[in-house]
Amino acid sequence: SVPGTKVELTVSCRNLLDMDTFSKSDPVVVLFVQVSGSSEWKEFGRTEVIDNTLNPDFVRKFVLDYYFEEKQNLRFDVSPGSDSALFGAQDFLGQAFVALGEVIGSQRGRLERPLTGVPGKRCGTILLLAEELSNCRDIVTMQLCANKLDKKDFFGKSDPFLVFYRSNEDGTFTICHKTEVVKNTLNPVWQPFTIPVRALCNGDYDRTVKIDVYDWDRDGSHDFIGEFATSYRELSRAQSQFTVYEVVLNPRKKCKKKKYVNSGTVTLLSFSVESEFTFVDYIRGGTQLNFTVAIDFTASNGLPSQPTSLHYASPYQLSAYALALKAVGEIIQDYDSDKLFPAYGFGAKVPPDGKISHQFPLNNNAENPSCAGIEGVLESYLQSLRTVQLYGPTNFAPVINQVAGTAAQVTDGSQYHVLLIITDGVISDMLQTKEAIVTASSLPMSIIIVGVGPAEFEAMEELDGDEVRLSSRGRYAERDIVQFVPFRDYVDDSGNQVLSMARLAKDVLAEIPEQLLSYMKTRDIKPRRAAPE
Repeated sequence: SVPGTKVELTVSCRNLLDMDTFSKSDPVVVLFVQVSGSSEWKEFGRTEVIDNTLNPDFVRKFVLDYYFEEKQNLRFDVSPGSDSALFGAQDFLGQAFVALGEVIGSQRGRLERPLTGVPGKRCGTILLLAEELSNCRDIVTMQLCANKLDKKDFFGKSDPFLVFYRSNEDGTFTICHKTEVVKNTLNPVWQPFTIPVRALCNGDYDRTVKIDVYDWDRDGSHDFIGEFATSYRELSRAQSQFTVYEVVLNPRKKCKKKKYVNSGTVTLLSFSVESEFTFVDYIRGGTQLNFTVAIDFTASNGLPSQPTSLHYASPYQLSAYALALKAVGEIIQDYDSDKLFPAYGFGAKVPPDGKISHQFPLNNNAENPSCAGIEGVLESYLQSLRTVQLYGPTNFAPVINQVAGTAAQVTDGSQYHVLLIITDGVISDMLQTKEAIVTASSLPMSIIIVGVGPAEFEAMEELDGDEVRLSSRGRYAERDIVQFVPFRDYVDDSGNQVLSMARLAKDVLAEIPEQLLSYMKTRDIKPRRAAPE
């Protein structure tokens, strides 16, 4: 995900247990974060203590870095905070476990969970509200011109350009933008340019923005014409009027020359602000991720009863197929409100008549191929292995076209489809698959391919389209919608499955937020505003 997506969690509790004999409890909430890939919990922070209430709304918030592609497990412990030194089991008011993705994936970023952990007692509930910290994603477009700048060149006029600096906490300045050079004029008009607000002022609207005016010289020894200072807030007033700044040589001592007034003026001609929408905006606005699974049942995988088969599940370990499905599915299901996942197999002969099928429902229900949760998909997958005959060829196109057909029905941005194909990679219908992907690239969908087994996956790399944009019969994919990873890159010798599966999920899901945004952008779909409470 975009580095630095920060999410602020606001915490409230309702109907807490009353432990205090004389007054109500004085609750505090402590947040623990699970260390990725381990069972260890680390304290992240705590709210303030609120005296004498069973329905606290805490003011102190938790600000966390959010990554769509990781399972970020959180634990909230509620306890009486007044004398935490004496904090014993009898004073525990309950706890809740939740993944950060679940809070963000909930309607309007609000989640209510029962508190548990005190045997035989109802502990009330905890309410979590997730909001992305957002002043950092506005983008400004502005245009400036100057008048009567000082002439610095012996021959001809000056070649002026502007340099913008934002001020840091410690009073130093960091360069954040340079305009182009306008040749041979003392009255330049610069091209409009765009810059993120956080680059200009780090989100602090009153922080100084310093602008230097230079005369460009070929040898790099540009002559200083003068400078002026402003702030984001002052610049933004130009939305309604022109703002004229005096350019002075040295603001601290207005030149020795008595007659010196200034070295020219700079006028802000226009200034506008746009928001860059983020993945979280769309999810909070109600966009649902719909997850579909397609599993390769071709004979090249090997007989499921044989330990050498990629579908072989020993009593001690899931098959590569099941592991990949679980790793990706468990993260994506937090963003799918009904948790019903259509699941298909391809490349097998299916009972009763042994017909070859490239999109048979794993649950054997053609009317409704959806399984309940990732566990439901796993169950149906294991059931299918016992009833179908592995065969061939390996055709991806039918299932891609099937999901594309569903995606094409709702294109207003409220639904986005993710198809996970798990395969041993020996693909038979490359041309049809390329055609299907190019068609699907204009629809609200993404395709994740996990390659299991030892094959060379050149064909999959071509479909991934990271190096070369995928094309079919002269048509190019409108956007890159395929992400491929080989499963073998994630099986580490130490046998720490939890960690290696977390890495797998991270890599296959990392591109989804960008792919969703690129669809919304090309269609000019804005996130729906969450309805006011």
